[in-house]
Amino acid sequence: MSKRIPDIFLNTTNRGFRVLLAIENKMRFYEWVPIEEIAGFTDYDIKEIEFILSNLAKNKLIHRNIGAYEGYRIYFEAYDLLALNALVKRGSINAIGDLIGVGKESRVYEVTGGITDRHAIIKFHREGIASFKHIRMKREYVEERKHLSWLYIARLAAKREYDALKILYPAVSVPEPVDHNRHAVVMSFVRGQELAHTRIDEPGWYLDEILGQIKKAYRLGIIHADLSEFNVFINPEGCEIIDWPQCVTPEHENAKELLYRDVENILSFFKRKYRIKRDIQEVINNII
Repeated sequence: MSKRIPDIFLNTTNRGFRVLLAIENKMRFYEWVPIEEIAGFTDYDIKEIEFILSNLAKNKLIHRNIGAYEGYRIYFEAYDLLALNALVKRGSINAIGDLIGVGKESRVYEVTGGITDRHAIIKFHREGIASFKHIRMKREYVEERKHLSWLYIARLAAKREYDALKILYPAVSVPEPVDHNRHAVVMSFVRGQELAHTRIDEPGWYLDEILGQIKKAYRLGIIHADLSEFNVFINPEGCEIIDWPQCVTPEHENAKELLYRDVENILSFFKRKYRIKRDIQEVINNII
């Protein structure tokens, strides 16, 4: 589905979106949403809903249950479309392009957005698939909800990342946050190349730049908590740090350990690849 999302989006009718919205809304109360509930939400007749559901099923946007009762639910593919539709209606996105990044916890597409057709990206979070059990154990991540769904967890991750970017940008070198909806975040296009796959000529200077960004983020009350060479991008002006959904504040009970791990990951990479050694405790003391 991922590579076909632009085509499926364009071919989904307004009534199709309305049915998806109905299922999303009623999933708060049902594991499988009865067709009668969809009818009550949309005010469409059953025959029309069945026709719409058939088309949605062809694109693998919905799942059907024929157990104790017939019911439906959406999954991430439909959630992508609902978020995208909301962002298009708000003018945050004008066009969606190629899939440029696939990870266990996200899908990233090129987009243009705003009145200036700005080059940007949209990141669809997928935390619910890869780390459901891990996230469920974190009270601060899921607040007080007893019932957790994968869609809800991805939505929380997107909100946390967007909120962090709003705090950090522009003082810290991070993507500029544009908008978010559900599990999707629109942000400026990341400049440069991934640190892990780049050979740099002045590694000491770049190491200082990265550590400086960690310090600036800490002073603004944010610790990345999952930093490595895979979410730092290098460009001629410096660096840009991405992937902030798991960030914590300095008041978090594990803040010291998470900050230490972030710094250790970066120092270990530069030591391994460029033979640059720094005393980790001195670096930590300079940050805090």
